[in-house]
Amino acid sequence: MERAEQLMQLRRDPGETYRRVDFDARVKGASSLQLVALCLEQAAGSLGRAVYAQEHGDNSAKSAALTRAVAAITALELGVDTSNPVGAPLLQLYQAARRTILDNALRFDARQLETIRTDLLDIREAMLGTAN
Repeated sequence: MERAEQLMQLRRDPGETYRRVDFDARVKGASSLQLVALCLEQAAGSLGRAVYAQEHGDNSAKSAALTRAVAAITALELGVDTSNPVGAPLLQLYQAARRTILDNALRFDARQLETIRTDLLDIREAMLGTAN
């Protein structure tokens, strides 16, 4: 999407503008651990927004949320260190999550997305718990 289109889209959705500004501010200067936590948070939040949008019949918001979730999961996949003992299982989890999210674009199942959302938040909590 061209920059002008992005700006127009952001003007239409104040919530999206806030999320973008918040996200950009948090990314600048973040450590790798903080970036992973942010991607997990973004994916989980996007899945929650997709479920909410589905419940309220907002297909456009649902699609945008699922797209954002896939982007966050893809970023997580790209950052997996497969030499780490937990790398391969994490990669499998992210790949399965991405496939399920993409499947939900055609056949929506809120329970599946809530399960993925919970798993991602659990991973984030465990990761941040060991970092403190």
